[in-house]
Amino acid sequence: MRRCYAGENLIALGASLLARALENPRDAHAYLDFSTVLQLTGNRAHGLAVQSEAIKIQWLYDLPGSTSETSMRLLVMMRPGDFMANTPVELLLEHSAVSLQLLYLPPDEDWPEVVPDHDVMMVAVGESDDSQLLLERLTHYVADWPRPIINRPENIAKLSRDTAYSILQDIPGIEMPMSVRIGRMDLQAIAQGDRKIFSFLDDGGFPLIIRPMDSHAGKNLEKITTAAEITSYLARVPDQVFYIARYVDYKSSDQLFRKYRIVLIEGKPFICHLAVSEHWAVHYTYAGMEDDARKREEEMHCMEHFDTDFVVRHGAALQALADRIGLPYFGVDCAENQQGALLLFEVDHAMVVHSLDSEVLFPYKKPIIEKIFYAFQEMLKNATLR
Repeated sequence: MRRCYAGENLIALGASLLARALENPRDAHAYLDFSTVLQLTGNRAHGLAVQSEAIKIQWLYDLPGSTSETSMRLLVMMRPGDFMANTPVELLLEHSAVSLQLLYLPPDEDWPEVVPDHDVMMVAVGESDDSQLLLERLTHYVADWPRPIINRPENIAKLSRDTAYSILQDIPGIEMPMSVRIGRMDLQAIAQGDRKIFSFLDDGGFPLIIRPMDSHAGKNLEKITTAAEITSYLARVPDQVFYIARYVDYKSSDQLFRKYRIVLIEGKPFICHLAVSEHWAVHYTYAGMEDDARKREEEMHCMEHFDTDFVVRHGAALQALADRIGLPYFGVDCAENQQGALLLFEVDHAMVVHSLDSEVLFPYKKPIIEKIFYAFQEMLKNATLR
């Protein structure tokens, strides 16, 4: 991933991993690394197929700590999937003394009765409709776990967009629009005028935002302003189930949109990034941060003064949010609405948090992100002391 962020062409690396796998068809590590290269180069479907072959060979992968002495052994429960399927623990523990044991749990097979010895276990499985049954199964699997657990699966299961709304929407200082699941046929009925949007969405009508269920990174996320636009959207997007929510215009007085990614570790908030964009559907990768020094300067100021500025304004709301979610580690994508309240878009413990950005363009980021890495390790250490 670091090589990819640096702009390196990964074709030669992929070819060498493929050759290694062909020479030794039982080399699961070559398969798994080749899967990563494929996903990073835009070949998600092939990457997941290769990952599946790796997991057929073995479920457990050991990643030693980066220092000569191991400080802790972390067993990570994972599910097969892409980069957003699990908490990216490897990025959070880069250059640490923590050794990782990544255990992939295929949903339709018997899980091991004995696992490697470890100091702490973390459930990294991300919430999605596909993972709900796996999380339910994990809840029973870890019920009497003999070691400390970070992020219990029964609490992860509450992070779906509609469930999170029901848990968080009445917190003072927070605005979270109602998010409801809706099937393709019901959307077609709205488009044809046979149903009213208010019969599904209690807190508003058009404009609304729509996305396929389990989509991330803005894929097929659109603003719909009229019923007729639903027909056009459905003609382009083949999914059967969607989330809809009322659109909130959160642009600032300068007509720009700002989205924050924040992680909460044992209730304490940390800033990961601030994206400033001309478009309401803000995604950091496409916000133009690399090309605009003024945006980077604003992000730098935000990150360096986060505790004395953003947290002062929203600390009580963030603490209430952490208390209700009940996870030692999770993240939020959020903004500030035009009345100054915290506008929540998503709550997720599998958000990507990393220190891969160019230190030439973003020299201010590394020391801020390293605070997150340190707090994450302290959380693991604190778990062993309870």
